[in-house]
Amino acid sequence: VELVESGGGLVEAGGSLRLSCVASGRAASSERMGWFRQAPGKERDFVATIRRDGSTYRYADSVRDRFTISRDGDKNTIYLQMTDLKPEDTAVYYCAADQSGRGTGTYESRYDYWGQGTQVTVSS
Repeated sequence: VELVESGGGLVEAGGSLRLSCVASGRAASSERMGWFRQAPGKERDFVATIRRDGSTYRYADSVRDRFTISRDGDKNTIYLQMTDLKPEDTAVYYCAADQSGRGTGTYESRYDYWGQGTQVTVSS
């Protein structure tokens, strides 16, 4: 298993959650990692990405200023701190790893490894 997410759950609007993703094997040496999410009946969308050395990160407009992506290289783990959660943030959140790190990191086709996903539900 290359990527394992955790930290999802049910939270009220305005609340916070922190997702974690532990990488192993080849995924652990990837140049970029990211978070995507898929709401019911919708396509999977980009949320945030970070390079291996943490030097560059990007966010979707819908989560900028509310979500923070970070990386702990010693633990081969990335995090997604989510604050001021809204009902529209409800989705399955997926961790992904891109071995090459080319491009902006916002397209899921660039990613080589995917986790199984963790459900985040925000009640109104």
